[in-house]
Amino acid sequence: MARILLAEDDHSLRGFLTRALERAGHSVVDCENGDDAIDSLDQGPWDLLLTDIVMPGADGIEVARVAAARQPGIRIMFITGFAAVALSAAAASPQAKVLAKPVHLRDLVGEVERMVAAA
Repeated sequence: MARILLAEDDHSLRGFLTRALERAGHSVVDCENGDDAIDSLDQGPWDLLLTDIVMPGADGIEVARVAAARQPGIRIMFITGFAAVALSAAAASPQAKVLAKPVHLRDLVGEVERMVAAA
């Protein structure tokens, strides 16, 4: 079981992701924006940060930067609906996984499992 910090501003998608990850046996704390996710980093340690990139307040890249500084070795996965933003995220955090929306929940859970197993 992994401890996952999820940052996603879309309420419905955040709920779907949380439920899918919890059904797969993970513990999830979900946040509706990047600022809340940064505040929640203090509840760690976290195995994985799963974050949207484009959000109100701090964007996902900033959340990832703060998370990596506070907890070196944290796994980072970005999800985004914007192809250009995905390329920017991949360049900013080459060790991170970037998934494009829409993402099938089964695929997302599989990617999370692979990242956590690689720890």
